Amino acid sequence: MKYHIEPDTVQETLVIPLFARLICTERFPALFEDENARIICDSLDYDFSAKRKLMESPAGLFGALEAAQRQYDLMWEVKDYLKDHPCASVVNLGCGLDDTFARVNNGQCHGYNLDFADVIEIREKVLQKADNEENIACDLNDVRWMDQIDRSQGVVFFAAGVFYYFETVRVRALFHTMAEQFPGGVLVFDACNARGAKMMRKTWLKQAGIRSVDTYFSTNGAQDLRDWSPSFANVSEKSYMRGYRDLMPSVSLFHRILILFCDHAVKMKIIRIEFRQEESEDGTQ
Repeated sequence: MKYHIEPDTVQETLVIPLFARLICTERFPALFEDENARIICDSLDYDFSAKRKLMESPAGLFGALEAAQRQYDLMWEVKDYLKDHPCASVVNLGCGLDDTFARVNNGQCHGYNLDFADVIEIREKVLQKADNEENIACDLNDVRWMDQIDRSQGVVFFAAGVFYYFETVRVRALFHTMAEQFPGGVLVFDACNARGAKMMRKTWLKQAGIRSVDTYFSTNGAQDLRDWSPSFANVSEKSYMRGYRDLMPSVSLFHRILILFCDHAVKMKIIRIEFRQEESEDGTQ
């Protein structure tokens, strides 16, 4: 029996990045291979025809490319961390229907998928968990969720399209607490400047009746975040669309122009924050 997705609800927003990955698997097979996206979409009772028409337009296809490349970037970072910390905890912040853990699972690490209770309820019905994976229903701003994460073997956190909808003061407080609670861990996430964040939030802000966007999180890059917490050991950045592999040779001229726009006009980045290690009694880390 297929799971029904209600149009014009939070459920529908969950399928958009999922379907974007399917579109990119079809249109850019040399770049993306995500048969799991097809399997999940096939398990849903939802008419994708309108979304397909939109995402197969030149502009819509670029939006799909952004979503698929973002997952690729974050997976790269998680896999990189697991090379040195194979038994680490892998924590998906604001997971939606993202299946990244299934694609990075080395059998030794432990996965945690965090989101609101109504999202986790849908996820439980649509996505099968591995034995070393669990879903946690929570509000990320209620830091009690941190008590459920095993930090003994290292922790890598990642978030895709999440922090644009948080006020900056809350993002800063959350990052500082994470750095304090998980020394030696790493956090990776996508970000852009105020212009780009406003574009991304436009529909949501209208629905929520929010007129001022100045308090919501955006950044020009890693340099803006380095002084946020004394527990940050290092903050670095890479280009969203070109930092992990250069997409320029594989896409159309129109999409190349949009990639340059993303790099230079809206500063789309993947930010990596490394948390400072605890010092031992002899002063070493």
